[in-house]
Amino acid sequence: MGRTSDARERILSAAETLMLSRGYAALGVAEICAAAGVPKGSFYYFFASKEELALAVVDEHWTARRAEWDRALAPDVPPLARLRRLYESTGDGLRADRESCGVVTGCLLGNLALEMSTRTESVRARLREVFDEQVSLVEGTVAEARDRGEVTVADAGAAARALVAQLEGQVLFAKLYDDPGRLDVLWADSLALLGAEAAAAAG
Repeated sequence: MGRTSDARERILSAAETLMLSRGYAALGVAEICAAAGVPKGSFYYFFASKEELALAVVDEHWTARRAEWDRALAPDVPPLARLRRLYESTGDGLRADRESCGVVTGCLLGNLALEMSTRTESVRARLREVFDEQVSLVEGTVAEARDRGEVTVADAGAAARALVAQLEGQVLFAKLYDDPGRLDVLWADSLALLGAEAAAAAG
């Protein structure tokens, strides 16, 4: 089987890169293995199917991204500054992505949600869990900002869902227009959505 010690990691890395640039449906196992530099038998040693691989890619990708979200939303600065840092981190990632790939490939999780959510229930369910985690992380930040009188929203959960949807939508536009600058409007739009200006005026 060759270098089995890192074969699984190489398959996951190759699959993530190819899914970002090509999507899921267009990929074959042989192509993934060729990109990973492993024999096809290695694939089925680690994964029963391409669907199982997709679930592993989602988990691997979100583990790395979750660490970035945790850093961005860490309580070392006020809550609204954390939210802005999350947006800046996402924008920096898109710009780095464009420099390395030549184009903005967008969000792997969002790409898979659009492509697979009506086809593969197991992947859809896992993606729902991931986006629910994102909403929960943002909800805690919004709730703290509300408790500090910095925003006027009554329902922190609903506001968090709107913010995550807005972030994901602007990342989609950045991919569509091949322009990371599409995220530049996020901060002003989020302040308006949260009623931050109204809170500042009332204060």
